[in-house]
Formats: sequence, structure tokens, C-alpha cells
Amino acid sequence: QVQLVESGGGLVQAGGSLRLSCAASGRTFSSYNMGWFRQAPGKEREFVARISKSGGSTYYADSVKGRFTISRDNAKNTVYLQMNSLKPEDTAVYYCAAAYMYETDVGAYGSWGQGTQVTVSS
Repeated sequence: QVQLVESGGGLVQAGGSLRLSCAASGRTFSSYNMGWFRQAPGKEREFVARISKSGGSTYYADSVKGRFTISRDNAKNTVYLQMNSLKPEDTAVYYCAAAYMYETDVGAYGSWGQGTQVTVSS
């Protein structure tokens, strides 16, 4: 298991930007595919973006494609989510997660961070 800690959330106006970071502990970070998910009040946790172990492959939910960018720095054991052109509907708690498989399904991810709140005002 890898321990994950998110940071970078906050309150931003619509159209603004935020960059989330997720720091991983352990020496095997590069062994994991990483994902970002989000959960709004009263809704199920949903996939946002994923990145492969090397960072060479990424995939996005349609709702964020073209606005969000996932990246990773294996030397720093960190994965990022750059969020631009934010909308009120992006308001949620954002979680990073680690998986052995390159998946979008929540159940494929075995390690989760505690989450960071992102609030977008209109």
C-alpha cells in the first residue's frame, strides 16, 4: 500500500484555476497507475483523470477533457491535477488514488488520500 496526501484545494471563482498535488509515501510510487476522482455532496464518487506508471498515457472524463491536465513526477513521488476554466459544477472533494491496473473504475484503486475540497463560486 502507498500512503497518499492531497493538497491545493480551495475556493476559486468560475473561470479560475487550481493545481492539486498528491504526495505519495514509499519507494514504489512509479509502480502505480494514478487517478484523480471527485465526489460532490449527495453524489457518487466519479472518475476525473488517470495517468500511467511512466506518465506516458493519460485519460480524462468527458466533463473535464480540455480543461484539466494530470501529470506526475516520479522523482518527487507526486501526481498533479491542473484545473483550468473551472465551473461551479466542478465543486467537490477531490481524491487521488493508486492502482496496479490502468483503470477508471473506483473499485480498481486500493489506496486513497483523504481528499481536498474544491469550491468554485459562480
